[in-house]
Amino acid sequence: MNAIICLIEDDLIMGESLVERFELEGYRVRWHTRGQDALAALGRDPYALIVSDIRLPDMSGDALFRRALAGHAYLPPWIFITGFGAIDRAVELLKLGAADYITKPFDLDQLMDKLRLLSQSRPAVAEAEPQLGLSDAMRRIELTLPRIAQAAPTVLITGESGSGKEVVACEIHRLDPARSKAPFVAVNCGGLAESLLEAELFGHEKGAFTGAARLKRGVFEQADGGTLFLDEIGDMPLIMQVKLLRVIQDRTVLRLGSERPVSVDIRLICATHHDLRELVRQGRFREDLYYRIHVVHLKVPPLRERRNDILWLAQQFLDDQERARPAEHTRLSPAAEKALLEYNWPGNVRELKHAIERACVLSPNAWLEPDALFETETGNVATPSRDAPLQTYLEGCERNYIESALTHCQGRIGQTAEHLGISRKNLWEKMKKLGMSDAQRDGGSQQ
Repeated sequence: MNAIICLIEDDLIMGESLVERFELEGYRVRWHTRGQDALAALGRDPYALIVSDIRLPDMSGDALFRRALAGHAYLPPWIFITGFGAIDRAVELLKLGAADYITKPFDLDQLMDKLRLLSQSRPAVAEAEPQLGLSDAMRRIELTLPRIAQAAPTVLITGESGSGKEVVACEIHRLDPARSKAPFVAVNCGGLAESLLEAELFGHEKGAFTGAARLKRGVFEQADGGTLFLDEIGDMPLIMQVKLLRVIQDRTVLRLGSERPVSVDIRLICATHHDLRELVRQGRFREDLYYRIHVVHLKVPPLRERRNDILWLAQQFLDDQERARPAEHTRLSPAAEKALLEYNWPGNVRELKHAIERACVLSPNAWLEPDALFETETGNVATPSRDAPLQTYLEGCERNYIESALTHCQGRIGQTAEHLGISRKNLWEKMKKLGMSDAQRDGGSQQ
């Protein structure tokens, strides 16, 4: 896929035409109908180009551009769409730093020529895409990883289950030129029975125990030259902690049934969702092992504390689904984006990934809506978090109710309005205010 375009356009027909053309040309598009929504998106999404109408329902294009300039150290190239009578305003925006403008009515081919030219010449900073997220917390972690990859043989990563600890570990491995070509081996210490854990970690000789029909190299040997990731190390039994401590100290392993130690050259990355200090205090984790693995400590915050990452991660997962099924191109509706941002994600990034995968499989439409993302056993859409402001919560409930009515009426706007006991115009206004997508308004021509 090519660069991501931020489209700010309130005209539904024009907006839909632009989205279709941009996507045919290979661009990814995020469409916003209000300037305020676009400002919020600029703080969380890595846009390479911005196309904006100069007339918007909640603020002028001038005000939007000036506020964006004041709030961001860098803005990608910005093209304004303007009527003939507003050319003077567009010229003033060029003086402030906008890249170009185009007047209505315009030729789409002419606009595409401008976009291609700007996307080819945009500064290098626009090309730099984050690997871990857009939030300040993940950016700070990402900035430390090159130094860690060069100098730290042992790393501890803590954070809630599903928060992305293994992704951080993989990035450390990738950034180390001396180890990145060697294996990255991951094992969940809490997912193996105690009787199997020693053989899994250290391996065994042929005949070491009943059923050992051949020699098996443990994960330490399998990761030789590369990185070994021990997930949920806080769940490791105490007797195994003693043996692990010896391996970390000597960088040698002793297979079950063998008397000959084997040297290993690995980077060891341990991870846990537990508070290891508290486990040490309780006598459930060895203090000497704690200090051995607590050389460099990275804390990965839960997803609810880094909401700037939610839509960015969702887009990565959508891209993964598109690579797996190239014929299908799914997008998040504005209502779905809002629902994702309002949800508290107790399962963190893992839960978000599963929600996107489920929606891509189950949704019959290209636009993913909240009911596909948050499907429950009872078929109800997840309501906004009780921690959200009252207005946000009420808007979420109203949006869910309208979506349910649209589904019941098969997307027919007139029939839905009658079902809700409001006028067609009132329904359109409510849907527009609630940020509901054009996919939901496809029934606009239906009676």
